Amino acid sequence: MWFVFALLSACFAALTTILAKVGMDGVNSNLATAIRTVVVLVMAWGMVFLTGAQQGISGITPRAWIFLILSGLATGASWLFYYRALQLGDASLVAPVDKSSLVITILLAFIFLHEAISWKVILGSALIAAGTFVLIL
Repeated sequence: MWFVFALLSACFAALTTILAKVGMDGVNSNLATAIRTVVVLVMAWGMVFLTGAQQGISGITPRAWIFLILSGLATGASWLFYYRALQLGDASLVAPVDKSSLVITILLAFIFLHEAISWKVILGSALIAAGTFVLIL
């Protein structure tokens, strides 16, 4: 089931790029990011209450709070940089560079989470990096 959700995530991420590029015409990238963030915030909290997940707030540990907050800050920074890049460049060039985060994620997961890296993962990461380079030439 994870694959279905991951595939849907990729489809909506692609749609996000196209919609953002069109919607940002004449709009400051920081303002566009803020508007997007408000919409995401309302949608996320809507899902929390729709599914009854708000009951879990009291069970979140201080360590989890710290890492969730740091993740939120990283997301915010990513979105600000992404929207600025999208405003300045072509979506077909910005998106592949942004998606190269996969290679960085694999490296960070190896270093910090001690996840195993096989030759298949190394080869795939190298191909993604090479493909990104080819696409932005």
